[in-house]
Amino acid sequence: MAIIAPDTASASKNQNAFAPAKKDSTFKLRRRKTKRTAGDWLLLAAAIVVGVLIAAPFYLILINSFKSPSDYSNGGPLQLPTSLYFDGIGAFWERVDFPLKLWNSFFISATVSIFAVVISVFNAYAIGVGRVRGRTWIVVLFLLANVLPQEALLYPLYFMFKGVGLYDNVWSVIIIFTVIQSAFGTYLLSSVYGTFPKEILEASALDGASRWQILWRVVVPISRPTLSVLLIFFFIWTWNEFLIPLTFLVSNDNQTVPVAIATLQGDRLMDVTTTSASALLGLIPTLVFFLIFQRTLTRGITAGAVK
Repeated sequence: MAIIAPDTASASKNQNAFAPAKKDSTFKLRRRKTKRTAGDWLLLAAAIVVGVLIAAPFYLILINSFKSPSDYSNGGPLQLPTSLYFDGIGAFWERVDFPLKLWNSFFISATVSIFAVVISVFNAYAIGVGRVRGRTWIVVLFLLANVLPQEALLYPLYFMFKGVGLYDNVWSVIIIFTVIQSAFGTYLLSSVYGTFPKEILEASALDGASRWQILWRVVVPISRPTLSVLLIFFFIWTWNEFLIPLTFLVSNDNQTVPVAIATLQGDRLMDVTTTSASALLGLIPTLVFFLIFQRTLTRGITAGAVK
């Protein structure tokens, strides 16, 4: 019985004959995917315009921080400085004792962000995972706490902290902002923990884990990207707060960077270049903080987008 070997040469020729057709179809498909429509170009142009509008104030602050008062009066705010002038930065640094103000802002912001995240986790774990009664109304109550304007809270908080002896103390501001930020964190995390997979919680309970162990060994590690985003936002939001620190931190040694900039403008009547220098010094720490944790922020925002 004769065995007929397959004609490999003819088979390879047939495959090679179909190869150009496959390449052409792949190339056309890629061209269709990379071809931009009029809507894409319009969206790109709008994004560029928005980016320019956002960058314009930072550009003005940067160029005016290194101008002398005479250079600013002659050339205006839009002209580049003819020579670098550092006396404005030095004057603001010495007048307000900037290292002390920087430490106050950092201590308050870091403490508030850590405390607010921890309290938010506890509250959201009880509401979202524990399924307490009246869960919806509790979440609405936390939402209303974020809607109230700060001006409505000033007098009651002033009267309360004056009575307990915490007025003109950094811990009064820390307590206020911890409550405010944790209210938002509770509202956000309770929605996240409400959709937490029950199978994971049940498996952990079957393995003998207590509720405390489930929280710190299961729930918190899985939700770590979301907690990182909250931590970064709480830090930046607290750093930029002005009204409550202005009301409760009246002494010079307890003031934050935004309060020091505003009070010095009203007290010493700084020129425009020194004001720009103070804004630049107040902006640099938050910018550095954002650049350091930019990757963490991006990972936290995109976490869960792809399963």
